[in-house]
Amino acid sequence: MAAPARWSRCALLLLVALAASSCGWRLQGIERLPSAMSVTYVDAADRYSEFNRALRESLNAAGAQLVNDSSQARAIIRVRRDESGQRVLSYEVYYIVEYSVEGVSGELLEVQMLERKRDYSYDEAALLAKQREQAVLTQALARELAGLVLRRLAAL
Repeated sequence: MAAPARWSRCALLLLVALAASSCGWRLQGIERLPSAMSVTYVDAADRYSEFNRALRESLNAAGAQLVNDSSQARAIIRVRRDESGQRVLSYEVYYIVEYSVEGVSGELLEVQMLERKRDYSYDEAALLAKQREQAVLTQALARELAGLVLRRLAAL
């Protein structure tokens, strides 16, 4: 490819990117957080749960700076309940989260409870595959709940 054509394409891409960013365009699913959430601490008993990981990824994507010390934070998200499992009688995977948000000036969001569940078929002959399906469903529910929490935080 000739050098002038390459430069033309690069210039065009740069122009499109500049125009998109200047008009306020952003990727779908990325929420803008209020300034009170700019430096956030996530207080959770299980820092390695699916929900906690999904929430931290969502907060990072939304531009929040996550800190490891609550005294450095402008807002604290307290994950009060983070529970997932399966109900074998109905072949249902569920995920329940309770959280609240405190800011420097006081409570920003009182205790909220969110629950999501999915039904799935269960076959004892395909036990390993069904265990994997349950794990995938649990991850999907955690991401969905993290997205709901982020949308509520963006509305503060």
